[in-house]
Amino acid sequence: MNKFSRRNFMTFALGSALALATYQVYPYNLWIKDYIYHYRRKNNDPGPKDTIREKENPNIMNPPKTDNGTLPNLRYSFSDAHIRKGSGGWTRQITQRELGVATTIAGVNMRLNAGGIRELHWHKECEWAYMLYGNARVTALDNKGKWFIDDIGIGDLWYFPPGIPHSIQGIGSDGCEFLLAFDNGSFDEESTFLLTDWFKHIPIEVLAKNFKVPTSTFFKLPSPNDKYIFSGNENDNLSLDLTKKSKEKFTYKMISLKPTQVSGGYVNIVDSSIFSICKNISSALVEIQPGGIRELHWHPNNDEWQYYIEGEGRMGVFASSSQARTFDFREGDVGYVPFAMGHYIENTGKTTMKFLELFKSNYYADISLNQWLANTPVELIKQHLDLNEKFINSLSVNKNIVVK
Repeated sequence: MNKFSRRNFMTFALGSALALATYQVYPYNLWIKDYIYHYRRKNNDPGPKDTIREKENPNIMNPPKTDNGTLPNLRYSFSDAHIRKGSGGWTRQITQRELGVATTIAGVNMRLNAGGIRELHWHKECEWAYMLYGNARVTALDNKGKWFIDDIGIGDLWYFPPGIPHSIQGIGSDGCEFLLAFDNGSFDEESTFLLTDWFKHIPIEVLAKNFKVPTSTFFKLPSPNDKYIFSGNENDNLSLDLTKKSKEKFTYKMISLKPTQVSGGYVNIVDSSIFSICKNISSALVEIQPGGIRELHWHPNNDEWQYYIEGEGRMGVFASSSQARTFDFREGDVGYVPFAMGHYIENTGKTTMKFLELFKSNYYADISLNQWLANTPVELIKQHLDLNEKFINSLSVNKNIVVK
Protein backbone atom coordinates (compact mmCIF):
# COMPACT_ATOMS: atom_id res chain seq x y z
CA MET A 1 0.00 0.00 0.00
CA ASN A 2 2.37 2.69 -1.24
CA LYS A 3 0.00 5.31 -2.62
CA PHE A 4 -2.71 4.79 -0.06
CA SER A 5 -1.40 4.09 3.44
CA ARG A 6 -2.64 1.24 5.63
CA ARG A 7 -3.99 3.81 8.11
CA ASN A 8 -5.96 5.61 5.40
CA PHE A 9 -7.24 2.30 4.08
CA MET A 10 -8.45 1.25 7.51
CA THR A 11 -10.12 4.63 8.00
CA PHE A 12 -11.87 4.31 4.66
CA ALA A 13 -12.91 0.73 5.40
CA LEU A 14 -14.38 1.77 8.75
CA GLY A 15 -16.26 4.65 7.14
CA SER A 16 -17.65 2.33 4.47
CA ALA A 17 -18.80 -0.16 7.08
CA LEU A 18 -20.58 2.56 9.05
CA ALA A 19 -22.24 3.83 5.91
CA LEU A 20 -23.50 0.37 5.00
CA ALA A 21 -24.71 -0.17 8.55
CA THR A 22 -26.91 2.90 8.30
CA TYR A 23 -27.99 2.17 4.70
CA GLN A 24 -26.30 5.39 3.47
CA VAL A 25 -23.49 4.66 1.04
CA TYR A 26 -21.43 7.82 0.62
CA PRO A 27 -20.00 8.14 -2.92
CA TYR A 28 -16.36 7.08 -2.97
CA ASN A 29 -14.99 10.06 -4.91
CA LEU A 30 -16.76 12.59 -2.67
CA TRP A 31 -15.56 10.78 0.45
CA ILE A 32 -11.95 10.83 -0.75
CA LYS A 33 -12.18 14.51 -1.74
CA ASP A 34 -13.67 15.40 1.63
CA TYR A 35 -11.20 13.27 3.60
CA ILE A 36 -8.09 14.54 1.79
CA TYR A 37 -9.23 18.14 2.13
CA HIS A 38 -9.72 17.94 5.89
CA TYR A 39 -6.56 15.85 6.30
CA ARG A 40 -4.49 18.51 4.55
CA ARG A 41 -6.11 21.34 6.44
CA LYS A 42 -5.30 19.66 9.72
CA ASN A 43 -1.86 18.26 8.98
CA ASN A 44 -0.29 19.99 6.01
CA ASP A 45 -0.43 23.80 6.22
CA PRO A 46 3.04 24.74 7.46
CA GLY A 47 3.47 27.85 5.30
CA PRO A 48 2.65 31.52 5.98
CA LYS A 49 -0.97 32.28 6.77
CA ASP A 50 -3.18 34.99 8.20
CA THR A 51 -5.03 33.20 10.98
CA ILE A 52 -7.29 36.19 11.64
CA ARG A 53 -8.50 36.22 8.04
CA GLU A 54 -8.91 32.45 8.04
CA LYS A 55 -11.22 32.66 11.06
CA GLU A 56 -13.23 35.42 9.37
CA ASN A 57 -13.75 33.29 6.23
CA PRO A 58 -14.64 29.76 7.37
CA ASN A 59 -16.55 29.00 4.17
CA ILE A 60 -13.58 29.98 2.04
CA MET A 61 -11.11 27.96 4.12
CA ASN A 62 -13.46 25.00 4.54
CA PRO A 63 -16.06 25.29 1.77
CA PRO A 64 -19.22 23.19 1.64
CA LYS A 65 -18.88 20.05 -0.49
CA THR A 66 -21.45 21.57 -2.84
CA ASP A 67 -19.01 24.34 -3.89
CA ASN A 68 -17.40 23.68 -7.25
CA GLY A 69 -15.72 25.38 -10.19
CA THR A 70 -14.33 28.87 -10.55
CA LEU A 71 -16.21 32.06 -9.66
CA PRO A 72 -14.77 35.57 -9.40
CA ASN A 73 -14.43 37.18 -6.00
CA LEU A 74 -17.87 38.44 -4.89
CA ARG A 75 -16.86 40.17 -1.65
CA TYR A 76 -14.81 43.19 -0.59
CA SER A 77 -14.67 44.95 2.77
CA PHE A 78 -14.71 48.69 3.36
CA SER A 79 -12.13 47.90 6.07
CA ASP A 80 -9.70 47.17 3.20
CA ALA A 81 -10.53 50.38 1.32
CA HIS A 82 -8.28 53.46 1.34
CA ILE A 83 -9.57 56.39 3.42
CA ARG A 84 -9.30 59.99 2.22
CA LYS A 85 -9.40 62.39 5.15
CA GLY A 86 -10.48 66.01 5.29
CA SER A 87 -10.88 68.55 8.07
CA GLY A 88 -14.60 67.73 8.25
CA GLY A 89 -14.59 63.94 7.97
CA TRP A 90 -13.46 61.12 5.69
CA THR A 91 -14.51 58.97 2.75
CA ARG A 92 -13.66 55.59 1.20
CA GLN A 93 -14.98 53.75 -1.83
CA ILE A 94 -15.47 50.29 -3.33
CA THR A 95 -15.68 50.41 -7.11
CA GLN A 96 -14.88 48.06 -9.97
CA ARG A 97 -11.21 48.75 -9.26
CA GLU A 98 -11.54 47.07 -5.86
CA LEU A 99 -14.26 44.51 -6.73
CA GLY A 100 -13.72 43.67 -10.38
CA VAL A 101 -17.04 41.93 -10.97
CA ALA A 102 -19.08 44.97 -9.78
CA THR A 103 -19.90 46.66 -13.08
CA THR A 104 -23.31 48.18 -12.33
CA ILE A 105 -22.86 49.99 -9.00
CA ALA A 106 -20.03 51.60 -7.02
CA GLY A 107 -20.26 52.37 -3.31
CA VAL A 108 -18.89 55.12 -1.07
CA ASN A 109 -18.85 55.15 2.73
CA MET A 110 -18.61 58.70 4.11
CA ARG A 111 -18.34 60.21 7.58
CA LEU A 112 -19.04 63.88 8.27
CA ASN A 113 -18.23 65.29 11.69
CA ALA A 114 -20.60 67.75 13.38
CA GLY A 115 -20.64 70.70 10.98
CA GLY A 116 -18.55 68.82 8.40
CA ILE A 117 -19.50 69.61 4.80
CA ARG A 118 -19.22 67.57 1.62
CA GLU A 119 -18.50 70.34 -0.83
CA LEU A 120 -21.14 71.60 -3.27
CA HIS A 121 -20.75 69.34 -6.31
CA TRP A 122 -22.45 67.26 -8.98
CA HIS A 123 -21.59 64.21 -11.09
CA LYS A 124 -22.54 62.26 -14.20
CA GLU A 125 -24.02 59.38 -12.20
CA CYS A 126 -27.09 59.33 -10.01
CA GLU A 127 -26.45 59.31 -6.24
CA TRP A 128 -28.47 57.04 -3.92
CA ALA A 129 -27.83 57.17 -0.16
CA TYR A 130 -28.74 55.38 3.07
CA MET A 131 -28.13 57.01 6.45
CA LEU A 132 -26.14 54.72 8.76
CA TYR A 133 -25.60 57.01 11.75
CA GLY A 134 -26.47 60.44 13.12
CA ASN A 135 -28.12 63.32 11.28
CA ALA A 136 -27.44 65.19 8.06
CA ARG A 137 -28.70 68.14 6.08
CA VAL A 138 -28.88 67.82 2.31
CA THR A 139 -29.39 70.63 -0.19
CA ALA A 140 -30.02 70.56 -3.94
CA LEU A 141 -31.15 72.69 -6.87
CA ASP A 142 -33.51 71.09 -9.37
CA ASN A 143 -33.34 71.62 -13.14
CA LYS A 144 -36.01 74.34 -12.91
CA GLY A 145 -33.94 76.47 -10.55
CA LYS A 146 -35.94 75.54 -7.43
CA TRP A 147 -34.23 74.87 -4.10
CA PHE A 148 -34.51 71.78 -1.89
CA ILE A 149 -33.31 71.32 1.71
CA ASP A 150 -34.07 68.59 4.26
CA ASP A 151 -32.73 67.19 7.54
CA ILE A 152 -32.55 63.40 7.74
CA GLY A 153 -31.62 60.65 10.21
CA ILE A 154 -30.78 56.96 10.50
CA GLY A 155 -32.51 54.79 7.90
CA ASP A 156 -33.51 57.71 5.66
CA LEU A 157 -32.69 57.78 1.94
CA TRP A 158 -31.83 60.45 -0.56
CA TYR A 159 -31.50 60.37 -4.33
CA PHE A 160 -30.01 62.95 -6.69
CA PRO A 161 -30.41 62.35 -10.44
CA PRO A 162 -27.34 62.78 -12.67
CA GLY A 163 -26.20 66.38 -12.98
CA ILE A 164 -28.21 67.74 -10.03
CA PRO A 165 -25.95 69.95 -7.81
CA HIS A 166 -26.07 69.21 -4.10
CA SER A 167 -24.29 69.27 -0.75
CA ILE A 168 -24.32 67.25 2.49
CA GLN A 169 -23.55 68.44 6.01
CA GLY A 170 -23.24 66.56 9.29
CA ILE A 171 -25.48 68.14 11.93
CA GLY A 172 -26.30 67.51 15.57
CA SER A 173 -23.83 66.59 18.30
CA ASP A 174 -21.81 64.04 16.28
CA GLY A 175 -22.54 64.52 12.61
CA CYS A 176 -23.34 61.51 10.46
CA GLU A 177 -22.18 58.51 8.46
CA PHE A 178 -23.85 57.18 5.33
CA LEU A 179 -23.57 54.86 2.36
CA LEU A 180 -23.63 56.25 -1.17
CA ALA A 181 -24.31 54.20 -4.31
CA PHE A 182 -23.71 55.31 -7.90
CA ASP A 183 -25.09 53.63 -11.03
CA ASN A 184 -21.68 52.99 -12.59
CA GLY A 185 -19.26 50.40 -11.27
CA SER A 186 -16.24 52.40 -12.47
CA PHE A 187 -17.37 55.60 -10.72
CA ASP A 188 -14.59 57.45 -8.90
CA GLU A 189 -15.36 59.68 -5.91
CA GLU A 190 -12.29 61.70 -6.87
CA SER A 191 -13.80 62.65 -10.24
CA THR A 192 -16.86 64.63 -9.14
CA PHE A 193 -17.46 68.18 -10.40
CA LEU A 194 -16.44 70.37 -7.44
CA LEU A 195 -17.38 74.02 -6.95
CA THR A 196 -13.92 75.18 -5.83
CA ASP A 197 -12.16 73.10 -8.48
CA TRP A 198 -14.13 74.76 -11.27
CA PHE A 199 -13.57 78.24 -9.85
CA LYS A 200 -9.82 77.56 -9.86
CA HIS A 201 -9.90 76.71 -13.56
CA ILE A 202 -11.85 79.68 -14.88
CA PRO A 203 -9.98 82.88 -15.83
CA ILE A 204 -10.78 85.49 -13.19
CA GLU A 205 -11.90 87.98 -15.83
CA VAL A 206 -14.52 85.45 -16.94
CA LEU A 207 -15.63 84.96 -13.33
CA ALA A 208 -15.84 88.72 -12.88
CA LYS A 209 -17.93 89.12 -16.04
CA ASN A 210 -20.22 86.21 -15.14
CA PHE A 211 -20.96 87.39 -11.58
CA LYS A 212 -20.67 91.13 -12.33
CA VAL A 213 -18.04 91.80 -9.64
CA PRO A 214 -14.44 93.13 -9.74
CA THR A 215 -11.65 90.68 -10.66
CA SER A 216 -10.06 91.34 -7.27
CA THR A 217 -12.91 89.35 -5.72
CA PHE A 218 -11.22 86.15 -6.90
CA PHE A 219 -7.57 86.83 -6.02
CA LYS A 220 -7.57 84.47 -3.01
CA LEU A 221 -9.69 81.49 -3.89
CA PRO A 222 -9.28 78.43 -1.60
CA SER A 223 -7.52 75.25 -2.71
CA PRO A 224 -9.92 72.52 -3.86
CA ASN A 225 -7.91 70.05 -1.76
CA ASP A 226 -9.00 71.91 1.39
CA LYS A 227 -12.71 71.96 0.56
CA TYR A 228 -13.52 68.41 -0.57
CA ILE A 229 -14.70 67.52 2.96
CA PHE A 230 -14.17 70.44 5.32
CA SER A 231 -15.18 71.69 8.76
CA GLY A 232 -18.08 74.12 8.70
CA ASN A 233 -20.65 75.67 10.97
CA GLU A 234 -24.17 74.38 11.38
CA ASN A 235 -26.69 77.10 10.63
CA ASP A 236 -30.31 76.60 11.65
CA ASN A 237 -31.39 79.98 10.26
CA LEU A 238 -31.07 79.26 6.55
CA SER A 239 -33.02 81.81 4.55
CA LEU A 240 -34.20 80.89 1.07
CA ASP A 241 -36.70 83.71 0.70
CA LEU A 242 -35.28 84.72 -2.68
CA THR A 243 -35.89 81.31 -4.22
CA LYS A 244 -38.81 78.94 -4.51
CA LYS A 245 -38.98 75.47 -3.01
CA SER A 246 -38.62 72.56 -5.41
CA LYS A 247 -41.61 70.34 -6.02
CA GLU A 248 -39.21 67.40 -6.28
CA LYS A 249 -38.73 65.26 -3.19
CA PHE A 250 -35.09 64.15 -3.08
CA THR A 251 -35.35 62.37 0.31
CA TYR A 252 -37.44 59.47 1.59
CA LYS A 253 -38.18 58.60 5.22
CA MET A 254 -38.04 54.82 5.27
CA ILE A 255 -39.56 54.84 8.76
CA SER A 256 -42.84 55.78 7.06
CA LEU A 257 -42.82 52.47 5.17
CA LYS A 258 -44.40 49.50 6.95
CA PRO A 259 -41.99 46.55 6.60
CA THR A 260 -43.09 43.19 5.24
CA GLN A 261 -42.87 40.82 8.21
CA VAL A 262 -41.89 37.22 7.47
CA SER A 263 -41.08 34.17 9.58
CA GLY A 264 -37.34 34.85 9.76
CA GLY A 265 -37.22 38.64 9.75
CA TYR A 266 -38.53 41.48 7.59
CA VAL A 267 -37.91 43.36 4.35
CA ASN A 268 -38.44 46.98 3.22
CA ILE A 269 -38.49 47.51 -0.54
CA VAL A 270 -38.06 51.00 -2.02
CA ASP A 271 -38.13 51.70 -5.74
CA SER A 272 -39.60 54.31 -8.08
CA SER A 273 -43.13 53.09 -7.36
CA ILE A 274 -43.00 54.77 -3.92
CA PHE A 275 -39.91 57.05 -4.20
CA SER A 276 -40.77 58.51 -7.58
CA ILE A 277 -37.58 60.44 -8.31
CA CYS A 278 -35.45 57.31 -7.72
CA LYS A 279 -35.28 56.20 -11.35
CA ASN A 280 -31.95 54.36 -11.58
CA ILE A 281 -31.57 52.42 -8.31
CA SER A 282 -34.01 50.19 -6.45
CA SER A 283 -33.35 48.72 -3.02
CA ALA A 284 -34.40 46.31 -0.29
CA LEU A 285 -33.45 46.51 3.38
CA VAL A 286 -33.43 42.93 4.69
CA GLU A 287 -33.25 41.76 8.30
CA ILE A 288 -32.62 38.09 9.10
CA GLN A 289 -32.91 36.56 12.55
CA PRO A 290 -30.23 34.12 13.79
CA GLY A 291 -30.57 30.85 11.91
CA GLY A 292 -32.77 32.37 9.20
CA ILE A 293 -32.00 32.61 5.50
CA ARG A 294 -32.84 34.93 2.64
CA GLU A 295 -34.63 32.26 0.65
CA LEU A 296 -33.19 30.65 -2.49
CA HIS A 297 -33.88 33.10 -5.31
CA TRP A 298 -32.50 35.17 -8.18
CA HIS A 299 -33.19 38.56 -9.72
CA PRO A 300 -34.50 39.04 -13.29
CA ASN A 301 -33.80 42.78 -13.57
CA ASN A 302 -30.03 43.25 -12.97
CA ASP A 303 -26.94 42.41 -10.90
CA GLU A 304 -27.26 42.69 -7.12
CA TRP A 305 -24.93 44.94 -5.08
CA GLN A 306 -25.05 44.41 -1.31
CA TYR A 307 -23.95 46.28 1.80
CA TYR A 308 -23.91 44.52 5.18
CA ILE A 309 -24.97 46.78 8.07
CA GLU A 310 -25.15 44.40 11.03
CA GLY A 311 -24.34 40.81 11.95
CA GLU A 312 -22.56 38.06 10.05
CA GLY A 313 -23.46 35.28 7.67
CA ARG A 314 -22.66 33.48 4.47
CA MET A 315 -23.88 33.67 0.88
CA GLY A 316 -23.95 30.74 -1.53
CA VAL A 317 -24.03 31.62 -5.24
CA PHE A 318 -24.88 29.27 -8.13
CA ALA A 319 -23.48 30.33 -11.51
CA SER A 320 -24.78 27.43 -13.69
CA SER A 321 -22.54 24.78 -15.33
CA SER A 322 -21.92 23.15 -11.92
CA GLN A 323 -20.22 26.28 -10.61
CA ALA A 324 -20.99 27.39 -7.05
CA ARG A 325 -19.12 29.29 -4.36
CA THR A 326 -19.78 30.32 -0.75
CA PHE A 327 -18.61 33.62 0.76
CA ASP A 328 -18.58 34.91 4.35
CA PHE A 329 -19.87 38.38 5.24
CA ARG A 330 -19.96 40.70 8.23
CA GLU A 331 -20.83 44.35 8.83
CA GLY A 332 -18.99 46.77 6.55
CA ASP A 333 -18.66 44.24 3.71
CA VAL A 334 -19.87 44.67 0.15
CA GLY A 335 -21.23 41.68 -1.77
CA TYR A 336 -22.11 41.24 -5.43
CA VAL A 337 -24.23 38.73 -7.36
CA PRO A 338 -24.00 38.83 -11.18
CA PHE A 339 -27.22 38.90 -13.17
CA ALA A 340 -29.67 36.00 -12.68
CA MET A 341 -27.35 33.84 -10.55
CA GLY A 342 -29.23 31.83 -7.92
CA HIS A 343 -28.23 32.51 -4.33
CA TYR A 344 -29.15 32.47 -0.65
CA ILE A 345 -27.92 34.43 2.38
CA GLU A 346 -27.84 32.74 5.79
CA ASN A 347 -27.46 34.37 9.19
CA THR A 348 -24.77 32.23 10.84
CA GLY A 349 -24.27 34.53 13.83
CA LYS A 350 -25.98 34.97 17.18
CA THR A 351 -27.45 38.42 16.48
CA THR A 352 -29.72 39.95 13.86
CA MET A 353 -28.24 40.31 10.39
CA LYS A 354 -29.17 43.40 8.37
CA PHE A 355 -28.10 44.28 4.83
CA LEU A 356 -29.08 46.25 1.74
CA GLU A 357 -29.77 44.84 -1.71
CA LEU A 358 -29.29 47.41 -4.50
CA PHE A 359 -30.03 47.16 -8.22
CA LYS A 360 -29.38 49.43 -11.18
CA SER A 361 -33.07 49.43 -12.03
CA ASN A 362 -36.14 51.55 -11.40
CA TYR A 363 -38.00 48.55 -9.98
CA TYR A 364 -37.29 45.72 -7.54
CA ALA A 365 -37.89 42.11 -8.62
CA ASP A 366 -36.91 38.63 -7.52
CA ILE A 367 -37.86 35.05 -8.38
CA SER A 368 -38.41 32.68 -5.45
CA LEU A 369 -37.32 29.08 -6.11
CA ASN A 370 -39.94 27.81 -3.67
CA GLN A 371 -42.75 29.83 -5.24
CA TRP A 372 -41.72 28.80 -8.75
CA LEU A 373 -41.84 25.10 -7.87
CA ALA A 374 -45.14 25.54 -6.02
CA ASN A 375 -46.68 27.01 -9.17
CA THR A 376 -45.36 24.27 -11.47
CA PRO A 377 -47.36 21.08 -12.23
CA VAL A 378 -46.62 18.46 -9.57
CA GLU A 379 -45.79 15.63 -11.96
CA LEU A 380 -43.30 17.83 -13.76
CA ILE A 381 -41.52 18.56 -10.48
CA LYS A 382 -41.46 14.87 -9.54
CA GLN A 383 -39.93 13.90 -12.88
CA HIS A 384 -37.17 16.47 -12.44
CA LEU A 385 -36.14 15.97 -8.81
CA ASP A 386 -37.36 12.48 -7.86
CA LEU A 387 -38.69 13.85 -4.57
CA ASN A 388 -41.64 12.58 -2.56
CA GLU A 389 -45.04 13.99 -1.66
CA LYS A 390 -43.75 15.45 1.60
CA PHE A 391 -41.51 17.82 -0.36
CA ILE A 392 -44.29 18.68 -2.80
CA ASN A 393 -46.66 19.49 0.06
CA SER A 394 -44.07 21.74 1.73
CA LEU A 395 -43.92 24.13 -1.23
CA SER A 396 -45.44 27.59 -0.81
CA VAL A 397 -47.33 29.46 -3.50
CA ASN A 398 -46.51 32.67 -1.62
CA LYS A 399 -43.08 34.28 -1.63
CA ASN A 400 -41.46 34.08 1.82
CA ILE A 401 -38.33 36.23 1.20
CA VAL A 402 -36.81 35.23 4.58
CA VAL A 403 -37.42 31.84 6.21
CA LYS A 404 -36.43 30.15 9.45
